[in-house]
Amino acid sequence: MDRTAVFVDAGYLFAAGSKLISNEKLPRGELNLNYDAVLKLLTGLVADITELPLLRVYWYDGTSTGPTPQQLALAYRPSVKLRLGFVNQQGQQKGVDSLIVTDLINLARNRAMADVLLLTGDEDIRVGVQQAQEFGVRVHLLGVAPARENQSGFLVQEADSVRELTLAEVETFLSRVAPPATALQLAVQPASPSSPASTDAGQDGIKATARHIAGRLSLEEVTAVIRESEGGAVPSQLDRQLLLTGSQALGGTSLNPAQKRQLRSAFLDECRKRLQ
Repeated sequence: MDRTAVFVDAGYLFAAGSKLISNEKLPRGELNLNYDAVLKLLTGLVADITELPLLRVYWYDGTSTGPTPQQLALAYRPSVKLRLGFVNQQGQQKGVDSLIVTDLINLARNRAMADVLLLTGDEDIRVGVQQAQEFGVRVHLLGVAPARENQSGFLVQEADSVRELTLAEVETFLSRVAPPATALQLAVQPASPSSPASTDAGQDGIKATARHIAGRLSLEEVTAVIRESEGGAVPSQLDRQLLLTGSQALGGTSLNPAQKRQLRSAFLDECRKRLQ
């Protein structure tokens, strides 16, 4: 079928992109990815290269305990398929390459696409490229400058065409932000447990934490979180961040079960306010 698809290895995009804009590999918490901008850029590139209609964008990423708000927001987008591997305790993505290879082969075998724009650098994807090409698919490899430093040479050799994203292009969708720990500026001074004001300070810390974490999310991410939070449950990745930040706001003390419930409820209330 004369359609095209876009495959995005998010781990590669973040790693190579952060190195390009900052000269160092940054953790995800210090990066802001504008999904509207990157999807517009990638779908525009594949249209220019192939002049074919788009099947969909496949976005491959890893997770340790569940999808992040950013990943959830992507999953709800039209014509975007979120595919998740997992992240181990060492922070390494596992299972993502096999998802990419499997989809390359299956879509090619089923003649669901004639061309694919593939944003990755891992040599393990090479076998999927080879087999997709055997079914007649043209593979257009996209890298992040300088691609010679972050893409497998063997993978480049297999591709039907090669292009790299420039610094100017990457800066349209990826930027550096302050890490969450230093960005948090809660106007709360933790009181000692024996202080009569400790209860009020604790409540203020919970409210400030909920407001801070909700404020870091885009409206699209907030919408996705609300959709996933039926029954008062906060998505697991976000819940860990919420509880950790709440603990920091209360002077590093562990939250008791009642405080955890209050914090989750306050956070979801702040999210709903942002959508009003």
